[in-house]
Amino acid sequence: MISCRLLIDPPAAGAWNMAVDEVLWNGAGGEGPWCLRFYRWAEPTLSLGYFQDYADRQHHAASTSCPAVRRISGGGAIVHDVELTYSLVVPVRHPKAARRGRLYEAVHATIVELLAGFGIEASIQPAVESPPQQAQPFLCFQRRAAGDVLVGPSKVAGSAQRRNQLAVLQHGSLLLARSKAAPELPGLQEIAQRSLAAEPLVAAWLPLLSERLGLHWVEEQLSLDERGRATQ
Repeated sequence: MISCRLLIDPPAAGAWNMAVDEVLWNGAGGEGPWCLRFYRWAEPTLSLGYFQDYADRQHHAASTSCPAVRRISGGGAIVHDVELTYSLVVPVRHPKAARRGRLYEAVHATIVELLAGFGIEASIQPAVESPPQQAQPFLCFQRRAAGDVLVGPSKVAGSAQRRNQLAVLQHGSLLLARSKAAPELPGLQEIAQRSLAAEPLVAAWLPLLSERLGLHWVEEQLSLDERGRATQ
């Protein structure tokens, strides 16, 4: 079993959430421990993919009043609201991190298992031919990529990655319910008629991740140094 640092954070501002992910990723060493973080959002927040233009947010009227942040990973924009968000930092030399899709497959398979435990049948999006970047929808959850988690035709979970020479950061969202700032996207509450809270989902998800990835949890909080770097 691999020791994995576990952080379960309260709802926070979008800028803080993105800063903490970046600090955890940049602070990971090539042989360092894994780190899993669960977090939520203090208010509806739009996160832009690393390569999206800020001006493009004007094309999505429902979220124009939301604060906006930029993720360090690519992909389409996400309206973070009624969701459970995770980030996972893995040393780049670990076999699970060697191939980009392997970590997606492992984590998303546990999401399918997790939802099955709550009586919700989910599936994995097979490989699809993606349209050119300029033709992609603005919102990530209106896009489809191999490995996305679907309930019926609706995407309920997706992830994105960023890697450097030492570590891989993978973070993603599980939509629990529709947001007023993204009314076109149903969540599990609307699709499956199930109201799921973050706490029982985390409790049920951890053993699945532990078994799939061979992890032993060491629950911690951010260090003072990490808090200082995130604030900066």
